[in-house]
Amino acid sequence: MKRSRDQRHSPAPQHSPAPQSSAPPQSHAPHHGHGADGADIDWERLAPLLENEAEVLRPVYEQAAARLAELRPAAGIRRIIDIGSGPGVVSCLLAEAFPAADVVAVDSTPALLARARMRAERLGLAARVHTLEAQVPDQLGELGRADLIWMGNSLHHMGDQRAALTAVGELLRPGGALLLVEGGLQARHLPRDLGIGRPGLEARMEVAAEEGFASMRAGLPGVKHETEDWAALFTAAGLEPTGARSYLADHPAPVDTSVRDFVIAGFARRRESLADGLSKEDLATLDRLLDPADPQGLANRPDVFMLTAKSVHIALVKR
Repeated sequence: MKRSRDQRHSPAPQHSPAPQSSAPPQSHAPHHGHGADGADIDWERLAPLLENEAEVLRPVYEQAAARLAELRPAAGIRRIIDIGSGPGVVSCLLAEAFPAADVVAVDSTPALLARARMRAERLGLAARVHTLEAQVPDQLGELGRADLIWMGNSLHHMGDQRAALTAVGELLRPGGALLLVEGGLQARHLPRDLGIGRPGLEARMEVAAEEGFASMRAGLPGVKHETEDWAALFTAAGLEPTGARSYLADHPAPVDTSVRDFVIAGFARRRESLADGLSKEDLATLDRLLDPADPQGLANRPDVFMLTAKSVHIALVKR
């Protein structure tokens, strides 16, 4: 297995392997215009967008961590694994929320792990936040045991989600917990009628993105169809579901610069990935929205906002 030079983790027993992957920003729907293994994604170019997204969604993750602390005392969480960590924003947040824990940021992309290490150093967390480069799909069993495993929009990149959850559950220590971020509501950023083009642009973009997501899932190695009943899948994996909660990320208009920059970058990526699924009229509207000189563009509109909800599903170890 290829590893980062400064990666540190506990010796790991072998378990059934399952795939792991970085999740594109705002997963699942808007950004899945890539190959099944994500090989054609320029993750280094996307890293700033991933970091900005995680910062924008920080209230969601903080609330999820607080919910877990109600179920499991923070002092009992000594080792955390963040599967599909990307640039480590959530990994560092978890290290702050659970000060007795070491956190392992796991990803298959060296450029993102390098950013995770830089973030940890900048926040004074380098002694507790480590990185592990794990390649899809063979190395889940090398992650070691943990008290908490976080899977943020990474499970849907795994062909056999049931097998993956079972394998992840085997990594949890007695009393451990799994946090799965999947589903919720796709983000909206503009009024339904935004004054240019045909009303309902974002709704049509969401439909096109759902088609892209279905194609992505269909192309994954070893893909198996599953009803997305996460509680049932937890039970099948030998875990005890404790229910799900959805948390809002609400940035009303007028947004600050960081949110506006994130919205613009996200629309630019969707303009590229959804080009084959939208009408010429909608593409022309997107071009106007992305034109920094257009008074109706995202850079200049006072009505840009961001509203989304993320669903967090928690399961505990039965044994």
